[in-house]
Amino acid sequence: MITTISLNPSIDRTLEVQKLVPGSINRVVQSHNTAGGKGINVALTATGLGLDSQCIGFMYKEGSKLFEKRLMVNSTAYNFIWCEGSVRTNMKIRDLESNLITEVNEPGEPVTAEQLEKMTELVMLHAENSDYIVLTGSLPPGCPTDYYGKLIESVRAMGCRCVLDAEGAPMKEGIPALPYMIKPNLYELELLTGKKLDSIQAVRNAAFKYIKQGIEIVAVSMGEKGALITNGEESYFAPAINIDVKTTVGAGDAMVAALVAGCMGEYELDEILRMGIACGTARCTTEPTKSIDKTVYKAFLEMVQVEAI
Repeated sequence: MITTISLNPSIDRTLEVQKLVPGSINRVVQSHNTAGGKGINVALTATGLGLDSQCIGFMYKEGSKLFEKRLMVNSTAYNFIWCEGSVRTNMKIRDLESNLITEVNEPGEPVTAEQLEKMTELVMLHAENSDYIVLTGSLPPGCPTDYYGKLIESVRAMGCRCVLDAEGAPMKEGIPALPYMIKPNLYELELLTGKKLDSIQAVRNAAFKYIKQGIEIVAVSMGEKGALITNGEESYFAPAINIDVKTTVGAGDAMVAALVAGCMGEYELDEILRMGIACGTARCTTEPTKSIDKTVYKAFLEMVQVEAI
């Protein structure tokens, strides 16, 4: 069982414009709303890959139906702590001419110490029957930046492996709790190290730092530059597949789901990376409102080229 944690869910509202002109009136060509947030996305993808998965987290009464419908339609279990207020909206404006996406993200509703205590209890309850727990995404206002680290420590004795995918302080302060795997993107890894990483070797060496601290696997997604994975003994790199990108939203989440699937299946490290790249690519070629087609994922799996570094 894979359990994902969604502390700050979002309605992803995508607006497509022919050409985005800042400071001017822009006419929307097409728009759509999707129930999102990284924990939601990982759970849905894991289910699509044929794994038992569930999502737990905070949910708000206003906007929740979109999430419940999407999770139920995709046969993904969920268990939420219900809160007053509304689900935040993350605006994504896609410029059709340049294919660039501009994001404007709301912070979300504040949470209280009492709500966080209930969340810790819920995580510990589900950890008893989970093989992997995925902690991913931003933290809501009022949530301490070391909260992911505290959750990892709270389930340490329960036998489940934790995967951490976050940006900035939540990642930095979660690492000392020693999750099984971390999955920063290149920007997040540069934030962690405090320096520019301008080569594959520099990325690998930066990843080694966290292996030496006790992390067992470090996977780094680098967008159009590809991805890297290492466990300290073996390191592999795979370049990105050249595709017609429909969206980049959720690509990293899809990659995390496939990496965890590979670990659960006890695949070799190079194959785990292959699965991650293929699934992230499949997400990029799929309309945001639709689930990844497993046939498309398998087709990309055959196209990924992995090399030892």
